[in-house]
Amino acid sequence: MSVNNLLERLTHELPTALGEPVTITRFESAGGGCINSALRLYLSTGTTLFVKWNPDAPSDIFECEAEALRIMQQATSLKVPTPIIVGNATPHTPSFLVLEDLTASNSRSRRDPNIKFDEELAKGLAEMHCYCGPAFGFSRDNFIGATPQPNAWSDSWLEFFRHQRLEHMVKLLSEKGKITGATANLAARFLEKLDRFLGGIATKPVLLHGDLWGGNVMPDANGRPALIDPACYYGHHEADLAMTQLFGGFSARFYEVYAEILPLADGYRERFQIYNLYHILNHAYLFGGGYLNQAVSIMARFV
Repeated sequence: MSVNNLLERLTHELPTALGEPVTITRFESAGGGCINSALRLYLSTGTTLFVKWNPDAPSDIFECEAEALRIMQQATSLKVPTPIIVGNATPHTPSFLVLEDLTASNSRSRRDPNIKFDEELAKGLAEMHCYCGPAFGFSRDNFIGATPQPNAWSDSWLEFFRHQRLEHMVKLLSEKGKITGATANLAARFLEKLDRFLGGIATKPVLLHGDLWGGNVMPDANGRPALIDPACYYGHHEADLAMTQLFGGFSARFYEVYAEILPLADGYRERFQIYNLYHILNHAYLFGGGYLNQAVSIMARFV
């Protein structure tokens, strides 16, 4: 599969998707992350588009992302890129997702010092965390990075997080031979005791970004905060907030403004470690390294 084949397909599909005659005048690599490749397309209309593509991606990974982006657009005033085409793989072209280009430039926009970026981000996230779902879960299973993420509906946040987040990840790691013996016993004991920490909280299912680290927040072309690359589901709002603390990149002012709108309940200092355990286990599954040792340390702390 080649980029030229992908561009040829996009040349045929873009006029229909955009509702006007259009051609691709040039393109350039837009970097991409550790999972997908990315292109920026320059069109004859003077606009640009962002394309993610992957010849080895699960068949529905971009459909899942497009659905999540559309729901986030309903739930928050923060900028979220509009999906334009979801393309399934063919023998000659990879699966792909064409998106609105938020930067409309050759590189990510810089934050405008005249815009209170962190305050807008906190308000927009809190707004999304007031958008309620019918139960904990999502309308379909999706992905956290490239890892399958089950989302069957549940009326219990404790049971949802225990079975469809932590237990699911432990199972994947066990099947990969990364969790065995004493570590497997530790994980089982930790999961049994999870109700001590999550069982007594009063929460309702609200829309989560699901993968809210600093790299998935960016300034748009106007310097305002935008959210990208979601792994959405309806859950406890603290799970999103906890991930913002996992790798840093969020200011003290962001947390101050967020807490003014959605104050954190007692016990958050314990819960945020448990919520981040999910992402640490996922990193152990995807990347290995010291992430499993970090996960073991967290579980041992609570057993």
